[in-house]
Amino acid sequence: MSFLLEIQVRPNSSRNKVGGSVGEPPRLVVAVQAPAVDGKANNAVIKELAAAFNIRARDFTIVFGELGRDKRLLVSGDVKTLQTRLEELMGETPRLL
Repeated sequence: MSFLLEIQVRPNSSRNKVGGSVGEPPRLVVAVQAPAVDGKANNAVIKELAAAFNIRARDFTIVFGELGRDKRLLVSGDVKTLQTRLEELMGETPRLL
């Protein structure tokens, strides 16, 4: 099973962090130290999300926003477990698409 995950990326951050939310509907915030150049930030985002959700990086696919800060990713895995972890990371009940 899989679901769409909406995130906002903050490249060039002082540290890597996954957590918090922004906007309406709420999007998970992913801060990475990597610059938004040559896909470096996208690679760092997927690596950080994989660690945060404790799943493989290949289970994430960017389906929208590859060149922007607002992205949608298709995440494969047990939806109930992933949703629970997402709620923990965001600190609220998210709206899954």
